[in-house]
Amino acid sequence: MGKKHKNKDRKHDVAATGTPAPAKDAAAPSKKERNAAYERELERLQEEVAYLQAWVKATGARIVIIFEGRDAAGKGGVIKRLVERVSPRVFRVVALPAPSDREKTQIYFQRYINHFPAAGEVVIFDRSWYNRPGVERVMGFTPEETVKRFLEVLPALEGLLVESGIVLLKYFLDVSEAEQERRFNQRIDDPMRQWKLSPMDLESFRRWWDYTRAYDDMIRATDTPHAPWWIVDSDDKKAARINCITHILNSIPYERIPFEVPELGRRQKRPDDYVEDSIARNVVPSIF
Repeated sequence: MGKKHKNKDRKHDVAATGTPAPAKDAAAPSKKERNAAYERELERLQEEVAYLQAWVKATGARIVIIFEGRDAAGKGGVIKRLVERVSPRVFRVVALPAPSDREKTQIYFQRYINHFPAAGEVVIFDRSWYNRPGVERVMGFTPEETVKRFLEVLPALEGLLVESGIVLLKYFLDVSEAEQERRFNQRIDDPMRQWKLSPMDLESFRRWWDYTRAYDDMIRATDTPHAPWWIVDSDDKKAARINCITHILNSIPYERIPFEVPELGRRQKRPDDYVEDSIARNVVPSIF
């Protein structure tokens, strides 16, 4: 994806956050002020995600959210903030490894369908069936004719998913060449990030324009009214997180479900015959 692609939805930016757009001649906020504003907005959005979770459980909604994009574009960061304050039993993150020998003999879509949501679940795919027109195509893992046929039938297949009642949201995180290179160098220099740098990442760096053409073809073929692609400019990671989570919330017609305050009741009394430390215990040493 090139930087020419813009998010088609504008309703979620200023209007949804309730923050007025700054005047053009206004002084830019300091880094500290911007970070504080980010943390406040993220906390507000995560509270709304909790309300979304309650609605999903109450209504039996089924939601699928796909995250695709350039390597080092920040998919994991958006997903982490989206699910940070909710139950993993409701918000399930699916990040599949390379297919096993058995899975290679199955229908391609089969390994993904196995993870689709039941009633009251949100499934988030950290990469999805779009591996086929992406990395599999660029790296030559799948014949070109197979990829082209897949792109032809995929809109109809996604139409069936939506028709069945699944809410399907597709996001592509885009990042510039310069910013991707900066993030890759960060991974090389930081032992806590080196695990993120795979051989496929290095190939995606070297084959920038091969991936650009593949992603352009992919989005052109599968950007449909019933399952549109939403492009997220992620050169600014924090802005990308706020923009994307806001858009997700605006795209799902959830309502706040009243919380029924439970009665804690009275705790039982300590038994007269209970003796403290009556069983052997191995206690972790206190060092902090």
